[in-house]
Amino acid sequence: MAPLAALGPRRPSTEEPILTRTVSNLSNSSEIELSDGPSLADAFEGGSPRSSHGATPRFGCSSRQPGIATIAEGEERPGSTGSATPQRRKRSGAQAGSPGHGGSQRAKPLSLLPLIALIFYDVSGGPFGIEDAVSKGAPLLALLGFLLLPLIWSVPEALVTAELATTFPENSGYVAWVTAAFGPFWGFQKGFYAWVSGVTDNAVYPVLFLEYLQQIYPVFQSGWPRMVFLIGFNAALTYLNYRGLHVVGDAAIGMTIFTLLPFVVICLLGLPHIKPANWVKVDWDTVQWLPFLEIMFWNLNYWDSVSTLAGEVQDPSRTFPRALAGAVVLVVATYLLPLLVGLGVTQDPSAWELGFFTTLGKQVGGVWLAWWVVAAAAVSQVGQFEAEMSSDSYQLQGMSERGFLPSVFNRRSKYGTPTWGILASSIGVAGIVFLDFGQIVELLNSVYCLGQLLEFVAFIWLRIRYPALHRPYRIPLPTWGCIAMLTPACLLLVGLLIVPWATGEVPVILFTFGTMALGALLYPAIQTARRRRWIAFEGTSVTEFKEMLYTLYVPSDEETPASLVEDDGAKERQGLLAADGSLAAPYVSHTSAR
Repeated sequence: MAPLAALGPRRPSTEEPILTRTVSNLSNSSEIELSDGPSLADAFEGGSPRSSHGATPRFGCSSRQPGIATIAEGEERPGSTGSATPQRRKRSGAQAGSPGHGGSQRAKPLSLLPLIALIFYDVSGGPFGIEDAVSKGAPLLALLGFLLLPLIWSVPEALVTAELATTFPENSGYVAWVTAAFGPFWGFQKGFYAWVSGVTDNAVYPVLFLEYLQQIYPVFQSGWPRMVFLIGFNAALTYLNYRGLHVVGDAAIGMTIFTLLPFVVICLLGLPHIKPANWVKVDWDTVQWLPFLEIMFWNLNYWDSVSTLAGEVQDPSRTFPRALAGAVVLVVATYLLPLLVGLGVTQDPSAWELGFFTTLGKQVGGVWLAWWVVAAAAVSQVGQFEAEMSSDSYQLQGMSERGFLPSVFNRRSKYGTPTWGILASSIGVAGIVFLDFGQIVELLNSVYCLGQLLEFVAFIWLRIRYPALHRPYRIPLPTWGCIAMLTPACLLLVGLLIVPWATGEVPVILFTFGTMALGALLYPAIQTARRRRWIAFEGTSVTEFKEMLYTLYVPSDEETPASLVEDDGAKERQGLLAADGSLAAPYVSHTSAR
């Protein structure tokens, strides 16, 4: 039994403070790490959650590393005069080792190169899937798209992720950002949209790998062989995920190198045969604008997924911006260089269908290079499937720990993996995987756009409402400059949402509207079930979570937003609000952890 040191003088109150109960709840679920070094009182010296003499506290539930909750990590802000580097004590219960495994020690924090590799796999995984940008558009449009769209979309999204992930070093990532801005209802919507789009995205990878495999084995183009393969792929990789296979750290670096090597060879062998005139071909009559934009957008999104690793990154204020910048360069180069060489050595743009890089490898290097491309595609799609399913299932587990979902989603298998989260994600994939590649991309983009609009609005709101919020990395633009930077990206999101409605894309309309309606109904239904104890819940409540975010991250001189204030009188009685309406200095009472 190890007591937590008080964070400050206990304010007189007839009720136990919410933050006290929050920490107690975390302690009772064996999901808390304690520090042997300086006390938490030292970490919060001066009463501010981000005191210049203390550490940045973290509470988190990783979508990739389950059950990691950390207080007083020991990072010093610039100008810190004291050392606050605690030695972590082993936790009882599930340890924070490698994901899904009950290791005895917490995994080593992510450094720069592993983080770049993880971002690369979240966003790209290689040039697989860019072929339709040529056949649906044109060679010139595809090249211009991969040059310009990163500036309009990828860079702004990466910058927003860098600022918010370092401001809230909380492993629930974008759910925490939106909850901090607008309260738990909208935080739940963001989490639900992200899960739905993630599960839909995961259905892409079996289909995409099959497109490469059928270039060598045409039997998989249709019929029962295709159906059996898709079902088997989903089932086999779901089982591997259940057993604890994860793409993390140095493994991601190795997979990235293996995935990209055949394309380096293709570029070297094809370079002498390039005809630059092939790059500028455009047949405006055959351009399919909506499918072209959908494919381009899908290949350049999901930069915010890495925010769910915010609590695992070493020196996040420096590492996050550098890793995101490096990943942007790597992703764009991964698309542009094979595209330049491939277009330069082929005369017919209509030949660019899914799986074309297998044909290109055979053309410039022979059968051995074609097989290498297929092997790289297999590694890439398996890696992305496992990473996405881990993210989706652990997101449900993390939302369960935060009170957004019932406790059933927090149950672990004997391998340490979230059984019900994996099962729910796998069922979602199985229901979508029989659609073709373009249809799946349209569905996932529509829901992803909803979540991104919510995320960008939350970013601007936090900039306006809390200008003094401590931001270890701050986009070097004033708020009006950030609005200007995000305007083209938001117009792109709105366009991708509106066009299917204007063109009568019924499946996309039903999928988007159904997701919005279900998310809006699920939140009050789940919270009602919790209040009336119809379903078992554990961990913090959503109210405790939102208060925890502000108690930990918002300076005490900032006002509490209306979205976080349901009953000011109750908050004053519990000691969380000062007389002027701001949050009081954080504190907890002595308690114990099992």
